[in-house]
Amino acid sequence: MSATRESITATVRLLDREFLVGCAPEEREGLMAAATYLDGKMRELRGSSRSVGYDRVAVLAALSIAHELLQLRNHQNEQMHGVGEGISMLRRKLEDALATQVK
Repeated sequence: MSATRESITATVRLLDREFLVGCAPEEREGLMAAATYLDGKMRELRGSSRSVGYDRVAVLAALSIAHELLQLRNHQNEQMHGVGEGISMLRRKLEDALATQVK
């Protein structure tokens, strides 16, 4: 017997256009938050751009959000590297302290 995943249809509004999007019920809240963020980004870009074509604004918003995502990933990777180095340093200090006590 195959399990079917329940799906609902959510209405997303971007620059006063409505889109119907299928998603799992537990994903609806995140989808709506993402749509609100995207709508805000699109409005910001439309307000500062000479060309107000919907497709152009959507592509510029997608590029802007992708850029933000990549910057956050790079920052997270740098932080994880720093944490790893800190843990290694603490481990060495602990091993040195234990070795000193054993002698």
